Amino acid sequence: MNVAAVEKFYNRFAGVYDMLFNQVFQPGRMESIRSMDFRSGDRVLEVGVGTGLNLPLYPEGVRVIGIDISNPMLTEANSRKGCCASPYAFGLGQMDATRLAFADDSFDFVYAPYVISVVPQPREVVAEMGRVCKPGGKVVIVNHFGSHNRLGNWLERVLTPITNYVGFRLDLPVESVLGLPHLATVVDRRVNLLKLWRLLVLEKN
Repeated sequence: MNVAAVEKFYNRFAGVYDMLFNQVFQPGRMESIRSMDFRSGDRVLEVGVGTGLNLPLYPEGVRVIGIDISNPMLTEANSRKGCCASPYAFGLGQMDATRLAFADDSFDFVYAPYVISVVPQPREVVAEMGRVCKPGGKVVIVNHFGSHNRLGNWLERVLTPITNYVGFRLDLPVESVLGLPHLATVVDRRVNLLKLWRLLVLEKN
């Protein structure tokens, strides 16, 4: 799986993404947004904003920049801004998450919803998220990670070569994104259907 392949997949499915994935992933989106405990004036970077499904969930008073590798997905997100209470509080742009075009310590929250198992270099992406997060701010990730159950882990490894063709891997170990300098895990809990996804909140020190 490489960046070009990921971009190609999401370009192709931008128009039907919401129909396929919205209901399954929405509880995790809502829980992750609640976990951020926003204050007025907070700046948020959403990495992998996709079609903008999270945009209506943000409260008034926060400023959100959403980035994505897929321009067709961003087109969908731009059309969704009109459904938001403060559409001018959102900025959108095309960007590779391994090379974020922002200065160090720029955001109060850096959020990656269902992205980390999609990117070819997950640890590098989380490191970049940490770089642009302010000290005392939080990096928030909601994602499926590889099972620690022996049978579940075997099944994920068998299926991952297939899921790679549709843009994600099932067997990504959670340890691959933990233990980065200056990022301490303060929340790690299960979310969504059958609790197969995890919500991670990492605080930058």
